[in-house]
Amino acid sequence: MAESWVNSAERIGSDLHLDLSGGGSRRAALIRALRTAVQDGRLAPGTRLPPYRSLAADLGIARNTVADAYAELVAEGWLTARQGSGTRVAERAAPPPGVRVPKRSAAAARPVHDLVQGRPDTGSFPRTAWLAAARRALTAAPNEAFGPGDPQGRFELRRALAAYLARARGVRTTPERIVVCSGFAHALRLLFGGPGGGAGGGVLRGPVAVEAYGLGFHRALLDAAKVRTLPLALDEHGARVEELADLPGPVRALLLTPAHQFPTGGPLHPGRRSAAVDWGRTRGGLILEDDYDGEFRYDREPVGAVQGLDPERVVYIGSVSKSLSPAVRLGWMVLPEHLVDAAVTAKGEREAWASVPDQLTLADLIDSGHYDRHVRRMRQRYRRRRDHLVTSLAERAPHITVTGIAAGLHAVLRLPPGTEASAVKAAAWRGVGVEGLSDYRHPAAPAGERDGLVVGYATPPEHAYAAAVEALCEVLPPPSGGRGNRGGAGDDSSPSGV
Repeated sequence: MAESWVNSAERIGSDLHLDLSGGGSRRAALIRALRTAVQDGRLAPGTRLPPYRSLAADLGIARNTVADAYAELVAEGWLTARQGSGTRVAERAAPPPGVRVPKRSAAAARPVHDLVQGRPDTGSFPRTAWLAAARRALTAAPNEAFGPGDPQGRFELRRALAAYLARARGVRTTPERIVVCSGFAHALRLLFGGPGGGAGGGVLRGPVAVEAYGLGFHRALLDAAKVRTLPLALDEHGARVEELADLPGPVRALLLTPAHQFPTGGPLHPGRRSAAVDWGRTRGGLILEDDYDGEFRYDREPVGAVQGLDPERVVYIGSVSKSLSPAVRLGWMVLPEHLVDAAVTAKGEREAWASVPDQLTLADLIDSGHYDRHVRRMRQRYRRRRDHLVTSLAERAPHITVTGIAAGLHAVLRLPPGTEASAVKAAAWRGVGVEGLSDYRHPAAPAGERDGLVVGYATPPEHAYAAAVEALCEVLPPPSGGRGNRGGAGDDSSPSGV
């Protein structure tokens, strides 16, 4: 017998493949196979091996042969044997030869005070509600839910989303217009193709007009799909959509964050929302609406989705990355009717699907009202955090203007011109994870004089938040040419008004 599988109930219920080929006696072959399993890392330090009798029975060899092999490996230091504890793989100070242990780079190390935007408080995930929803959903699910399904997404979730988005975001849709995906990035890949874009290729073509400040990762996805992006200038009213006509070439799509411009903050002015829709109607263009944190509004009435103005000219995209967790890979596209089939084809018949149990769980969470309750609870928590940040800055750095705080999970701290790079460097030395505003500027957009820090106040755990804000205040640049005016940033600069 050249090879065998060890399948002993006494060995913590695990299977172990041992190669007894290679010539020589059974004792030598067993020693060689066990030594190789330890070297390869398949037998981890501390693993208890089967008793002689069990392993001998599994391999069809004599008990004394196993005992001799164990004794030899104990003598060599590969195994340890203690009365009452059995035979175990030795605890080795160095990693087994041939096993590569990746080094943790300084760039990959988490900061002491994590104020990087884009992540909710992971400790606030509604574990109990999610578990209860999963139990209810899986108990009620039909058997066919666990077989090959619909790449458009489970109807239960699409129905729940259609009702929720209409109620909470003013979206006009039916379940038939919704395609479930794994988030905004996945939606971009499906719409424009590119690496990992789906079996059927892209649905739309470029060029795409984008806001002058936005997430570089999204621009990189479009670049990978060979889609040209053209920046639109921003001011206190959001993207200057009236400049669309001045952009070179036929612009086919417009990517906006109209409810809360990312990252500078503030909603798109109502006149510009209407102008964007009018552009789409007259030029045959499409608006891609990224509603990345639409649930979180603090000091103003919720701003409804642009999609509600014209469902045939807007692709509305959302996810649970901010409301629940980025680990729950669930998002959605609400599409014009004529794009639904093309989007499903791009998604393909296999693989690029969100987990069906997770879809059913989210549907139950929404239908039961627990999703709304979680969002309301987190809205209150994040508002308290935002107020703490604003109050601390008013006391410690009154020359710093804070914007983008009427909504969302992050704020922008406007800095004196020329101080952004030094502030980011000082923050890194202090262990404060924070990003400069210039990191989000489109490469083709004018540099301007927008120095600032993008501060994610949702990221730290509750117990560590006050210390993170304190550390942030310590690294901010001093006043330059006067103390400044905290109320001078427009209607989105303070928590007291709109």
